[in-house]
Amino acid sequence: MLTLTTLIVTMLLAGALMMLLIQIGLIESRRPLVLVLAMAIASVLVGTVLARFASRAPIAAIVSFRDAAQAVARGDFSVRIREDFRIAELHDMAHHFNIMTRELAGTELLRMDFVENVSHEFKTPLSAIEGYATLLQKRGLDEEKRAEYTDRILRNTRRLSTLTSDILLLSRLEHQETGIHREWFCLDEQLRECILSLEEQWTQKRLEMEVDLDGADYCGSRDLLSHVWVNIIGNAVKFAPEDGVVRVLLRREAEALRVQVADNGAGMSAEVQRRMFEKFYQGDASRSSQGNGLGLSLAKRIVDLHGGRIDVSSAEGRGTAFTVTLPVREADGRAQGKRP
Repeated sequence: MLTLTTLIVTMLLAGALMMLLIQIGLIESRRPLVLVLAMAIASVLVGTVLARFASRAPIAAIVSFRDAAQAVARGDFSVRIREDFRIAELHDMAHHFNIMTRELAGTELLRMDFVENVSHEFKTPLSAIEGYATLLQKRGLDEEKRAEYTDRILRNTRRLSTLTSDILLLSRLEHQETGIHREWFCLDEQLRECILSLEEQWTQKRLEMEVDLDGADYCGSRDLLSHVWVNIIGNAVKFAPEDGVVRVLLRREAEALRVQVADNGAGMSAEVQRRMFEKFYQGDASRSSQGNGLGLSLAKRIVDLHGGRIDVSSAEGRGTAFTVTLPVREADGRAQGKRP
């Protein structure tokens, strides 16, 4: 198409030039046929040469785009197209193609990591269930051992159930930008309920629970925020030392509600703090046996959906403090954070 266009334009320009020369008397109009033929031949030659050079770059670009698209179709997301085209449209197309392949490569890496992590998280409790079920088949097993093995099977079954629920919830929340169901509820009362739901764990470790909550109402997702509190309070209970202290504070401020959960445990390194909100990340070996690595990812996503943020302050040997900040707003004629 480009070759034909260049040829036509060249012939038109040559014809116009010939008519101009005839009009001004530089060429005799009595022998126009010879001139027309000469100009036509010259136009074809010049047009062909110009078209050849003009079409070389676009054709090369089309070939590179074709080859790159075929590579992507085969699953190779590392392919890149050079972007140094002089034609602006080709440059933009190559630039956006490279952005697409980089994002596809990142998505594929996340998918592979997700599958690997999920497989690992399922394999551990399933292997334990199989092992204890095999032991239960032994004859002459005393009741104490039978009860112990049954308890461990139930514990790993609950672990699988929690993992499945967390994966499904996280998948739903990651594809949800807005539209969470909001309702008014008493935030301080919800925090007390979450603390009581973990009473068995903190009483077993003889922890001192310091609870200081301002009265505050909030308009948000009651069920989703319950996941946040159970997770961060549960983490504080897990990693606090026996006879340690866990503090839960709720402060009502002018523009936000702040919930802080702190423990006096071993704390976290800078590397763990940097990666702690990644899916399936569990930090050091001492943490890997106490969860599935999805709790904080879920908590962060839920807080994000409420327009808030979650911060962590920790140092090795000095404990950890999580602070959740929820913005207050006017809704339904009622000021958030204030009791009616």
